[in-house]
Amino acid sequence: MSPPSSRLARLPIFYGWIIVAVAFVTMAIGVNARTAFSLLFPPILDEFGWDRAVVAGVFSFGFFVSALVAPFVGRMVDRKGPRLVIESGVIVLIAGLCLATLAREAWHFYLTLGMLIGIGGNLLGYGVQSVILPNWFVRRRGLAIGIAFSGVGAGSIVLLPWMQVLIARDGWRWACLALALITAVLLIPLNLLMRKRPQDIGLHPDGDAAAAPRTPGGHASNVVDTAWASVTWTLARAMRTARFWWIALGYFSILYAWYAVQVHQTKYLVEIGISPMQAAWALGIVSLAGVPGQIVFGHVSDRIGREWAWAIGCLGFVICFAALIALRQGANPALLYTMIIAQGFLGYSATSVLGPIVAEIFEGPHFGTIFGTLMLTAITGGAVGPWVTGLLHDHTGNYDAAFWIGLAMSLVSAAAIFIAGPRKVRLVAGRVGK
Repeated sequence: MSPPSSRLARLPIFYGWIIVAVAFVTMAIGVNARTAFSLLFPPILDEFGWDRAVVAGVFSFGFFVSALVAPFVGRMVDRKGPRLVIESGVIVLIAGLCLATLAREAWHFYLTLGMLIGIGGNLLGYGVQSVILPNWFVRRRGLAIGIAFSGVGAGSIVLLPWMQVLIARDGWRWACLALALITAVLLIPLNLLMRKRPQDIGLHPDGDAAAAPRTPGGHASNVVDTAWASVTWTLARAMRTARFWWIALGYFSILYAWYAVQVHQTKYLVEIGISPMQAAWALGIVSLAGVPGQIVFGHVSDRIGREWAWAIGCLGFVICFAALIALRQGANPALLYTMIIAQGFLGYSATSVLGPIVAEIFEGPHFGTIFGTLMLTAITGGAVGPWVTGLLHDHTGNYDAAFWIGLAMSLVSAAAIFIAGPRKVRLVAGRVGK
């Protein structure tokens, strides 16, 4: 009888696409469990009457805790593989959703919807998947990651409006319990299919019959800087380079902008005259627009390079913040749809190159640890953004200053990744031979 790995290698479809499918469903549920805080935010505010910054701080605290564990998560994937890490994340996420229903004090929410949801989301979300998926694809790396991460949008258009209906009908506690049940039923069995790399089951990246062709010097044919690529990059070596810190700045800035708008968007739209259900649908449609955006620009990044794809994502957030600022003058449908399309189709597409940017600069056996540490800075940005945005609102009475800061951070992020320059180390497939 053939060992399981041999049977997996003989499947009619490259097993990497099964990994993509598993990641798609995992992201659809796991990431939206964290995104759903935007829907829980208004009823929790109404029920307990706390300051807006206190409640927004729940989300930020979860991100801070998630940032602290991010480097260890990357190391765990390097050493133990993805199944243990992701299944642990699923269990922690379920615990956070269930225990939140018992919360009565602010610190209860910080522990449940903050810490547990933050840790659980980290263990199964963008950071972990961005470590695993680049192992399975080289030529189609951006496309594969774009498809996997588009699960977030596909899940949001189903889960978020459904949760808003449950919140309005049965209350936010029942909505949390229902989402916990869905998470348990789907994600626990599905992630038993995860594998770390194709070589573990006798395959090669992209489903090729053999390893990628190499030059006489032993380097991959897409390498531009052979001296850089020949280094066995450890975390300590990476941190001594300027490129590491430019990526850190780029990732911090984009997640600052991303979550500043995501957490406060629903409340802001309601305050300017849009109904709660329309605001919930807007949040869902933003993520739905991210589905084609992540696939299209993930594929495009394999042709034009990671920096340009990242810049397109940053441009999306620039337009998004500009539209939100303009919306303060009135609920103009054209501005609302501009904000939705820019944020979702363009902005969310940046996730498709989150892993490839680092992989092409610091590829090697310690990639997971390096990427996890960079995600610490990214997640810190995601934590600071909502908290600062809420704090500025509480002090100024509006979101104008906060949204201008988010716009500026988006521009900083684009510039930082261009300076880091993954194109100067490895060319994408569409640039090889050109």
